Amino acid sequence: MTGQNGLKAQNGRPKLSLRNRLVLGTTALIALAALVIGVVSVLALQGFLVNRLDTQLTSATGRSQGALDGRPGGNNQKPPPTRDFLALPGQREGTLAGLISSSGDVTAGVLGKNGSSTPLTEAQLATLADLTRIDEPVTVNLGSELGDYRVVLSKTPVGGEMLLVALPLADVRATVVQLTAVVVGIGVLALAIAAIVGAIAVRFALRPLERVADTATRVAELQLDRGAVALAERVSSEDSDPRTEVGQVGAALNQLLAHVASALSARQASENKVRAFVADASHELRTPLASIRGYAELTRRGGHDIPDDVAHAIGRIEAESVRMTGLVESLLLLARLDEHVAIERKPVDLSRLLIDAVSDAHAAGPDHKWELELPDASVTIRGDRARLHQVVANLLANARVHTPAGTQVTSSLMVDGRRAIIEVRDTGPGISLELQPTVFERFVRGDSSRSRAAGSTGLGLSIVAAVAQAHGGTVTVSSEPGNTVFRLELPGFAATPAIP
Repeated sequence: MTGQNGLKAQNGRPKLSLRNRLVLGTTALIALAALVIGVVSVLALQGFLVNRLDTQLTSATGRSQGALDGRPGGNNQKPPPTRDFLALPGQREGTLAGLISSSGDVTAGVLGKNGSSTPLTEAQLATLADLTRIDEPVTVNLGSELGDYRVVLSKTPVGGEMLLVALPLADVRATVVQLTAVVVGIGVLALAIAAIVGAIAVRFALRPLERVADTATRVAELQLDRGAVALAERVSSEDSDPRTEVGQVGAALNQLLAHVASALSARQASENKVRAFVADASHELRTPLASIRGYAELTRRGGHDIPDDVAHAIGRIEAESVRMTGLVESLLLLARLDEHVAIERKPVDLSRLLIDAVSDAHAAGPDHKWELELPDASVTIRGDRARLHQVVANLLANARVHTPAGTQVTSSLMVDGRRAIIEVRDTGPGISLELQPTVFERFVRGDSSRSRAAGSTGLGLSIVAAVAQAHGGTVTVSSEPGNTVFRLELPGFAATPAIP
């Protein structure tokens, strides 16, 4: 979880975090439940109100039927005026009543406030004339003026004549609309409250998982690839209870960390043995190498008359013993730095050191173009002058050995905040991208993209990195054809007056 609300899927679309998915899922379920309950409630109320209206409609029909049955003259009497069977005791305002003759003519009206009868329009009468269902209420729309009515037809004592009685559905519709608005309002409010409460609840519920993730993050930030590592990070017992889902994850992570710590301890023990062996072997090799070199030099300078091939062999023995001595000294230095042996902490004038190193490099490689860039004030740090001189000398030698004649090598010194920065830049063929990540590892040599005019032990840049780390600094490299830059950063500089 990055920032957990900013995660993105591989297809580029935003990916919701677990917290957001839980809150949205819970809110969606509550919304679905509220929708079902609301719809069922509204439909149930509507059905109840319509049934009650049908009951009232039956009563109104009975009153109107009674008024028709009491007509004087029996069945031969003409239909009474509409008001005679409309304005009856108990009939409510808005009641519609009328008669449909055997020929299909409709006589009907709507009961007003004071018992008056309002006749219907031709369109409304035509709509009522189309009714055919008897003794069963139906819903009919009588236009925008009257709206929907619940209508029932029933037979009268007069042959072929039908009594029509209807009650308005306006009150039912208004009640249903009002209930719908209330349900929607309450549902929206409930969803908002549920979302807020759900977010808080999920946040509290996921805190153990966040603590487990924090532990994993702290472990991921540790430098586990080198050196002694004290992997003491563990998930707390509260978050590693196997009886809970998060506890199972925490317990599994603790077990994984225990295995990793064991593997790291075994690796460190193995590395310590190798370093001890290298240090001991290098120390023991110094004496025989010195003897070989001494005897070879003594033989060469003894003035003896020896064949040319023997003299050449002795010269090669002396040269290789010198090279082997340098290799042994480099291994010893790396072994001491690996053991974190304390280095000197004395004032070192980096400006003067750089001048001396570039002068030595110019003498060793006159076929290269050497340039030096220094600030107006000299830069002084506390460190080991001999080791720092070796670092700069190794960087310059690396540029000289791995670039062709005529290459320009620029050494510069600058400051950034409280850090001194030394850069060695060359215009050679560059370092391949595959080699750059491992260029500071031991026994790594340049490939064919950087031609070598002399042999190399592959330890020069390893010493640079180790000495920089011992001083609390860093060394990096960036390279492309025509521009290779080694950047050494050392902390704790102090400016002094310019070199005269």
